Amino acid sequence: MTLVEQSAADLLKQLAAGELTSRELTQAYLDQIEQHDARVGAFLRVNAEAALKQADTIDRRRGAGEQIGVLGGLPVAVKDLLCQTGEPTTCASRMLEDFRPPYDSTVVAKLKAADAVLLGRTNMDEFAMGGSTENSAFQPTRNPWDLERSPGGSSGGAAACVAAGMAPLSIGTDTGGSIRQPSAFCGVVGMKPTYGRVSRYGLVAFASSLDQAGPISGTVADTALLLQAIAGHDPRDSTSLNAPTPDYTADVDKPLEGLRLGVVKEHFGEGLDPEVDSAVRAAIAAYEAQGAKIVELSLPHSRFAVATYYVIAPCEASSNLARYDGAHYGRRTEERAMLASLQAERKAAQEAGDADALDNIDTALVRMYRQSRSEAIGPEVKRRIMLGAYALSAGYYDAYYLKALKVRRLIRQDFDQAFEKVDMIVGPTTAGPANKLGEFADDPLGMYLLDLYTVSANLAGLPAMSLPCGATKSGMPIGLQLHAPPLEESRLLRAARMFEQSGVWKSKRCAL
Repeated sequence: MTLVEQSAADLLKQLAAGELTSRELTQAYLDQIEQHDARVGAFLRVNAEAALKQADTIDRRRGAGEQIGVLGGLPVAVKDLLCQTGEPTTCASRMLEDFRPPYDSTVVAKLKAADAVLLGRTNMDEFAMGGSTENSAFQPTRNPWDLERSPGGSSGGAAACVAAGMAPLSIGTDTGGSIRQPSAFCGVVGMKPTYGRVSRYGLVAFASSLDQAGPISGTVADTALLLQAIAGHDPRDSTSLNAPTPDYTADVDKPLEGLRLGVVKEHFGEGLDPEVDSAVRAAIAAYEAQGAKIVELSLPHSRFAVATYYVIAPCEASSNLARYDGAHYGRRTEERAMLASLQAERKAAQEAGDADALDNIDTALVRMYRQSRSEAIGPEVKRRIMLGAYALSAGYYDAYYLKALKVRRLIRQDFDQAFEKVDMIVGPTTAGPANKLGEFADDPLGMYLLDLYTVSANLAGLPAMSLPCGATKSGMPIGLQLHAPPLEESRLLRAARMFEQSGVWKSKRCAL
């Protein structure tokens, strides 16, 4: 087995024992990226020189007997939504193409403190808006299992790079399923922690009450390792939870005794692919064979989750993205050409004696705002900004946004009542396997429905994760989703590990 086919936990043992250096390991992943990423497109940038320098530093410190952090020289890829000092943080948007943050996000700072080697920045849907990683302003990412298919989104680059053996670990973000859905499509493990468990400081906001950074890896144990490195209270983030951080890696291999698993009837309704249905039911049977008690449940308000999400998230996005106007932040249109065009319009209206047209011509400042945003923001982001601005406008706030907040509370109450009866909820991550690239180009609603089973966890602020549980006849991965009560990531990891150890499904490596 080559280095890039091994788990992060196994690689870490070899690093600690001196059987492997961080430079050798980092170079192996850089070689893999060099060989395959031109076809996959998982990375927006790879800083090989900086990564090798960082690896050398860790090797020297280890050789000198210094204390090394929990990630001890393991390479990690970071979604291009988290600020990193001096590194372009574009959010896959032309608007932030030239942005170089002067500070590290807390997640990046924690990775550095844990002695991770930062490989590069992964591709994503622009500002994390999308479910396919086709909405990047720079390139699409392809699914390593089938290059004609989507890797999912918006953390498609983060999931694809792990599936393709280009990084053992990566960081994604999840606003409506953007870690779990691409993890399911790419056959890797991804977790959305409890809202507030991982700091959002330095994470470029899409929808502030929903965004959450989390780990993506090849195994459940590796997910526990990466979560250990990035979780914890952060006083710089007012939404960060001031709760103790358990040792996720210590107990991950211990099965849960007397596990009560909830199966939600709404998760097995119309639209679920038969092959996904079959694989998930086989996973549930595997839990039952290990002594878990299966309890049938209903989450009656889950049918409103997608609609609720697509009111709240665009509202928050329209507010968060208002700052990118070319004056305060972001790319500005070419002013000389813009002013010349404006002057020509005004002159034409004057010569035509068209008073109405003259009244409607922008001022220079308004034209600069409008043109800067129009040129630098992509169509999916514009669509969501308009949806949000409409829902927040006078006369519609109560009818849409306020009502959506009330439904959000009901969705959370459904989960609270369910977790009085069960320890965990199990079901499919997605209704089907990865879609073809371009399949939803003219059907944004169809793309939004890809989040059908994942958005509820974000609305309720719960931890949830996806892990591989099978494959279709055509070889595309199928994901199993687990939900747990708030701050029960440890329980989630142990339950996921139980399935991994059951032997019902053994994750396979993607052969590029």
